[in-house]
Amino acid sequence: MESGGSLGGSLTERYSALIDEIVQQTLKGNIRSKEQVHQQLQEAIAVGTGEIFERSLMLRIHDTEAQLEGSLKAPRILRALKTIEGEWQKGQADRQSAQAISQAAESLRQTDAAERPVAFLTLIDPNQPHSLNRQQLKQLAKALAQPAEIAKESAKEPAKESADEMAAWQQGILLGLANYQRLEADLVSWLYQPAGTTVGFGESEKQGPWPLWQKASSGLPKLLFTAIVQEEPVEAITRTALDVTSWVDLAVLLQFVQRGLVTWFDKQPYSAKAGKQLSYSTFLIFAAIWGRLAQGFRNSGASSYQALANGSFQLMLQILRTFSQRDDFPLYGGVFASFSGDYLQDTLDYFSEPLSQVDGTQEKARILTLLGYSRQMLGHSSAAQAFYQQALEIAQSAGDLACETADLCHLARNALLEKDYAQAVSTSQRALILARQRGDRVGEANALVNLGYAQVLQGRANDVIDPALYDGAIAYLNQGLELAVKQGDFQSQALAYNSLGIGYVMCDRPQEGLDILTKGAEPLKASRNIYLQGLYTLYTAEAHHALKHPQEAVFYSTLAMHLLESIGSEDWRQAAGLASILQGQLGPETFKQTLEKYRRQLAPIISLEGFERLPELLKQYQQQ
Repeated sequence: MESGGSLGGSLTERYSALIDEIVQQTLKGNIRSKEQVHQQLQEAIAVGTGEIFERSLMLRIHDTEAQLEGSLKAPRILRALKTIEGEWQKGQADRQSAQAISQAAESLRQTDAAERPVAFLTLIDPNQPHSLNRQQLKQLAKALAQPAEIAKESAKEPAKESADEMAAWQQGILLGLANYQRLEADLVSWLYQPAGTTVGFGESEKQGPWPLWQKASSGLPKLLFTAIVQEEPVEAITRTALDVTSWVDLAVLLQFVQRGLVTWFDKQPYSAKAGKQLSYSTFLIFAAIWGRLAQGFRNSGASSYQALANGSFQLMLQILRTFSQRDDFPLYGGVFASFSGDYLQDTLDYFSEPLSQVDGTQEKARILTLLGYSRQMLGHSSAAQAFYQQALEIAQSAGDLACETADLCHLARNALLEKDYAQAVSTSQRALILARQRGDRVGEANALVNLGYAQVLQGRANDVIDPALYDGAIAYLNQGLELAVKQGDFQSQALAYNSLGIGYVMCDRPQEGLDILTKGAEPLKASRNIYLQGLYTLYTAEAHHALKHPQEAVFYSTLAMHLLESIGSEDWRQAAGLASILQGQLGPETFKQTLEKYRRQLAPIISLEGFERLPELLKQYQQQ
């Protein structure tokens, strides 16, 4: 202990002298930059003695601060001391980073080859507090290369094999960073091209970012983007001869592409081309890519690909976990507008199977909620209920009250599709109680809307003519609408306006229904929810029909028919039924002339091809 004290005292004196020397040199003007201070500290302070230096510095700063009022020189000395403090802290951060990089490199070396992809992904996982950035990944590659040079000189075969393995990882990291650097300039440039309006597959492969990224990349990333552009399954690339280097290249590139896109979209004001909904789509698209690659690697049968399969699956889960933990996670829908019709269903449905392999967690509950909403939107209420019920149970176990409330709201809405109105009312009441208990305003707005809507439909089904029941239901709908507007949530506003307008129409108050639906046009457009837009146009048509406005009813009923059919929703038949009634009332020729009159308004919305297909859709409905 005495020797330790003596050593500590000696170091204290030495470090105090060092501090004084730097201060004096600063006051004399001999130190021109902070880098000089940083260099002196690096050279003079021994490893493991930082606490002694910090203590000496803090004492000197404290003493100088006490002299500020009585000394003209003290402020200048204090500024010099603060510079020393800042450069010391910067050096500490650099040393800690270097130590973390060294530990990461050693961890990868010590990890079994079969587990190494998952271990590497932990290092770049954005869900971890110290996820490696691009500069740190370069440092990691350098750290992996250093012992490799030593090992290659060794005569021992295991050492050489280990060196070769680390060289493959080092090369993959550097290739991925280089690929991203080349592609970075075109990360979002495609959004400003005439056709570049969506992120997605399906109808947009040749119009989105993929062709540009294909040209800018090389290696496995180029193969992936080529497969997408050529409308081939992405998992097809796993049938080629791939190695660890290629996989790491792709993992690094796609990780930074996905992060870069989400960061850029999140910073944009809401617009038709960019915004949070494109962030949502990006998460799902990149998660689906990795999920399909995992499936491809597993199905290949090659034992060397199983580690890559596990790593790819882990990447899918990382992306979904990051998405699910967002404060603005779309628990009430709104993720669909950025997909083409077929790929929307394929992408969301894809996650059903891989998620079955994951334990019940908060992120799983939230993704299942999204899957349920996609099925409900497409009119598959039984499948939707299964997703919601599973998500509800997991959310309750995980203590995710926001997700629990959302699932209750969705189950209530789903019960309406099943015409189980009593269940819809009771479930809406449960959701309303839970939302109010925890101050969940968005959940409360949705629960109120569902409750009022369910009561309207229940009254209609039971032939209740008591105006008091409908007035109470309309009051709930108005409360829900008011809350949704205050929250600024486009999805909830769109649902509230729609439900209130439909409620008025069903209560034989078509003019009030039309007025409220018209007011909801802007929030509905902002929500970019095609399903709600379809319902909006359907009940706008119903209101015009009740008000004996046949031409307007033709316009909205045929538009609703197209919108709902384009996403595969069974509700298109209700719109087609109304259009069929109008055709019978007007006569086929007048109906045709009326439809032709609206060609200029409809074609820009549903395309000229979509307009030409309207009579075919109507005929298809009538023949079934």
